[in-house]
Amino acid sequence: MSRRRSAPRASTPAPRLLPSSPCPCGLPGSYAECCGRLHRGQVAAATAEALMRSRYSAFAARDEAYLLRTWHPDTRPESVDFDPGLRWVRLEVLSTGEGGAFHAEGTVAFRAHFAEGREDGVLTEHSRFVRHEGAWVYLDALSLD
Repeated sequence: MSRRRSAPRASTPAPRLLPSSPCPCGLPGSYAECCGRLHRGQVAAATAEALMRSRYSAFAARDEAYLLRTWHPDTRPESVDFDPGLRWVRLEVLSTGEGGAFHAEGTVAFRAHFAEGREDGVLTEHSRFVRHEGAWVYLDALSLD
């Protein structure tokens, strides 16, 4: 996982995520129709990529319960520490490996763009997902070396 910052920018408050807001994950549709359904437990992520996108949206929405529920018990922290000055602004999925309906493991490489104070930044990660009790969960991040 690597975090890079770019040039300073004007400070803007974090937007409130409403059901009608565009989904933070970048797919078409509103938050309520997209990742909100997963966060509310109405549906489960069908693929590792869908889980990763929903977890990104959960970070944007500061949904600790969903993040902990979708984290493998062997690597799950006791709590999620959200930085109140950080706002997630855009997600780029770079690649996926396996992680489909008939797989037990999968990986997703992505760039998560954020704003913190007056600076823009990027978090790059290659995440590993596994099935646990039939559902996709986040396991850990692989080295980018």
